[in-house]
Amino acid sequence: MERRFFRLSIDAEVPGRWFFSEPANLSGEEIDDIWQFTDGRPVEVRETLRIPVYRPGISLDFTTAGVGLAPIISERVAFVLREMAASDIQLFPVEVEGQHEPYHLMNVARTVRCIDDKACKEVQFYTERDGRPDQIGEYRAISGLRIDRSKVGDARIFRLWGWYPPIIVDEEIKVALEKTGILGARFDEV
Repeated sequence: MERRFFRLSIDAEVPGRWFFSEPANLSGEEIDDIWQFTDGRPVEVRETLRIPVYRPGISLDFTTAGVGLAPIISERVAFVLREMAASDIQLFPVEVEGQHEPYHLMNVARTVRCIDDKACKEVQFYTERDGRPDQIGEYRAISGLRIDRSKVGDARIFRLWGWYPPIIVDEEIKVALEKTGILGARFDEV
């Protein structure tokens, strides 16, 4: 049986959900390179980060900080991911404003080149007209994302080569997270 994969994203439909600002150090200074957490590669974080609450609300197991780039997860989600996909991720302890429970910033440290351009609803690439010569030929936009499962290999949780925003998880991780009662996550098959 072929493995199934899902895009893991925030569930914006959770009533009264909280929202976070950009991660900061304990002195309150925003971190310089939030984008490092979308590159699908290991990163180095030398200090504990603080996650300011932008809009208070219901505590969630999965959400993102700032412009949606840094996934913040509860300890129960972290436990599942440590057990099932430790080699694909890095977890950094963070202090979430107003919370005593442990939370983690999750860095997906693996990238897989597996976007199925033909199966996606629409794929746009950067061209000379976009005025970004350094990105010509790279993905500009994708809708109806689909991946070629035959190219995933043994990855359990990963980012996509050339289109970094999505986090992809395999079905076993999806099911395990759903069994925890994960709040704040949405899974869409790709």
